[in-house]
Amino acid sequence: MFYEPKKANHGLPYDPFKACVVPRPIGWISTVGPDGVPNLAPYSQFQNLTFDPPYVMFAANQTTDGRRKDSTVNAEQTGEFVYNMATYALREAVNLSAQQVLADVDEFELAGVTKAPSKLVRAPRVAESPIQFECLYHQTLRLPGNSVMGTVDVVIGQVIGVHIRDEFIGADGKLNIIKIRPIARLGYYDYSSVESIFEMIIPGNDEKLRLGMEGSKTKISNA
Repeated sequence: MFYEPKKANHGLPYDPFKACVVPRPIGWISTVGPDGVPNLAPYSQFQNLTFDPPYVMFAANQTTDGRRKDSTVNAEQTGEFVYNMATYALREAVNLSAQQVLADVDEFELAGVTKAPSKLVRAPRVAESPIQFECLYHQTLRLPGNSVMGTVDVVIGQVIGVHIRDEFIGADGKLNIIKIRPIARLGYYDYSSVESIFEMIIPGNDEKLRLGMEGSKTKISNA
């Protein structure tokens, strides 16, 4: 089949676009407003951008009534946010925090998760999450939409602190992703979780290229 998204004539009972870009990591983003109210929300349009220095982004569509998301506003006004890894064990809490509520609602309490203080930023971390990134806000790229919810804010932040629970670091020094079991968004209302891993190494003798895949700035600079 072929269709043009602008015309939305795919002829299917459900729009296939989001199901064509999968799996997508979930950026469980915590912020705190200038008034001190914590906010927590999941964004399935999330990704790391580079590693030296590390940057991440989350894309926040507007609310159903055309307002910018609290995560975006808080990150811009305070200059900070935190990424918390979403896992299968935390899936219900992630889903609860996805609700559209008023800005004065504490989604940590709504989702039943614990606030943990960050070391370098004011926004709290999700204590139950195995990995968190403390981030400094860098910039927002605003993309216009065809509908109220279509307009999106792409929020970029530099990672200045990384928290990893020791129990999820294996004897080989690598993260035990199977034990962590991160969840990811698919299309429609579907999710997936990481339950298997396979390895591929780029052929050839370009060691720096392989180290770039690892994302090791220290090894690259010494190579």
